Amino acid sequence: MSPDLLDATFAALADPTRRAILARLASGEATVTELAAPFHMSQPAVSKHLKVLERAGLISRGRDAQRRPCRLEARPLKAATDWLENYRDYWEDSYQRLDALLDELKGEEPSKG
Repeated sequence: MSPDLLDATFAALADPTRRAILARLASGEATVTELAAPFHMSQPAVSKHLKVLERAGLISRGRDAQRRPCRLEARPLKAATDWLENYRDYWEDSYQRLDALLDELKGEEPSKG
């Protein structure tokens, strides 16, 4: 994945409204009206969020007669997950070192003063 697309993915995911929209689309396609329903914002405001998601490649819009349903495009999420996966070893090593330190501290007798 190109750095620009990865940046766009993380920028799109930074907003809780956009994350909620993606969560809704994970259960199936929806129109702008359907996506706007749970939010206290106008349809044009929701459309702006959809444009950000579309530019990041996270959604696509189709045409079904009079409807223009949005659907989730998960490939950029997979690329972001793969990028984050690179840091799993770092965190696992850190937790193992912390576990070892805690085990070491548990094994020591409290000093008497």
